[in-house]
Formats: sequence, C-alpha cells, structure tokens
Amino acid sequence: MAKQSIDALVNGGQASAAPPLGPALGPLGVNIGQVIAEINKKTASFKGMQVPIKVTVDTSTKEFEVSVGTPPASALLIKEAGIEKGSGKPHVEKVADIMIEQIIKVAKMKEDNLLGITLKSRVKEIIGTANSLGILVEGMPAKDAIKMVEEGKFDAEIKAEKTELSAEELKKLQEEKKKLQDNLEKMHAEQQKKAQDIIDTMKGKEKSAIKVKLHEAGIPEDLIKKLLPADTGSAGEAKGKGGKK
Repeated sequence: MAKQSIDALVNGGQASAAPPLGPALGPLGVNIGQVIAEINKKTASFKGMQVPIKVTVDTSTKEFEVSVGTPPASALLIKEAGIEKGSGKPHVEKVADIMIEQIIKVAKMKEDNLLGITLKSRVKEIIGTANSLGILVEGMPAKDAIKMVEEGKFDAEIKAEKTELSAEELKKLQEEKKKLQDNLEKMHAEQQKKAQDIIDTMKGKEKSAIKVKLHEAGIPEDLIKKLLPADTGSAGEAKGKGGKK
C-alpha cells in the first residue's frame, strides 16, 4: 500500500480547505471535507493555538489518518494563564500567575518533547518556560518555584499527576491576574509621568542629554522612543537654509 503524508500547522478547531491544506490534499484523491472535519474534531481542545498535524493517506484505498501533535509549551502556558500573549519584559513585568497543577498538565502534554526523565524534572523545565513569558507559579518567580519543587513542596501533586483545579482555585487565579494587570497599568502610568516630567524639565536641551537622564531614571527604552520628540536635527536646518537660495 502506497502512503503519502502531509504535515501542516493549523489553528485548533479552525482548519479549512484553504492553502496550505486544500491544495496539498487535492492530488491525493481524498474527501477534503471529511479530512478537515476530522482535523477540527481532533484539535478542538486547542482552540486559539496553532497545532502541528499530520495527515497520512493510503493512495490506493483513499483512507486517511489524522495524527495531532501538541502546540509549543509556551502556547499551552498562555492558554492555561488565560492571557493573549506573554510579557515583553518577563524579568520585570509579570502578566499572570498559574498553579502547580497547570504546570504538571503542560509537562504531561509535552513529555515527549522535554529532556527530563521524570515528571518532576519536566515540571521544572515548564516552570522555566513560564518564567520566559512573565508568568508566576503559585505567586512565585521561576527561581523560587523551582526551589520549592526541589525541596519537595509539590511532591504530592506531582506524584498524583494532579492537573485539575477547583472552582475556588480558578477564581483565585482570575483575581490574581487582574491584580497583576492593575499593577502593570499603574507602573506604566508612573513611568510615563516620570519620563514626561524629565522631558518637560529639560526642554530646550539636546536630545542626547535628555535620553541619558531618562536612562538614569530607569525609563524603559520603548517608552523613551515613544515620548522623546523626533530629532529634526541639522539635516532639517540644512534643508531650510537651502530653500532660501
């Protein structure tokens, strides 16, 4: 039996016959609608994430099989945290907090792609990924959470492979996420006011001097670029002088 395989990345539960799937499946003679329906059925739980899939077709019988991989650990963590994306500055700006059960859940889903031999070691790997996204674990940054794992604080949950949360725990996470978002908004507002005060105080001085002062005050580079007036500099002056010829 001759078999051909097609690998693709689809949006969970939202695959369609549009490129790249449709044109790739067409020459194989399968019922494209049936294949798409099967893909969407098998990837429905990954809604909002991109999922790797493989369609294997028996070209003589036209029978097909759909196998589904798992999204990257980062995408799974973002879904567990209920956020749209990770932090742009994960070391200083935390955007969500998740429980150890959610870490265990992702570690189990990604076990074939992780280096750790034991679930406990894989849990530590996933905590490291959470750190790179600005996601806290049990209210702690990665370094502290990993230390707790190593000290056995979560041994019971890991041994039981606990992955479900109670309604009360889910409510607590939502409250913590809102608190983190409120803190971020407050911090951004304070940084913007501080930066604007410096710019106003140094009005008329060279842009480079203002920039140095902003950096000294700990203002983030992206905010400096946003607030600091564009440099019209000598090029604009030269152009003006040329126009008087």
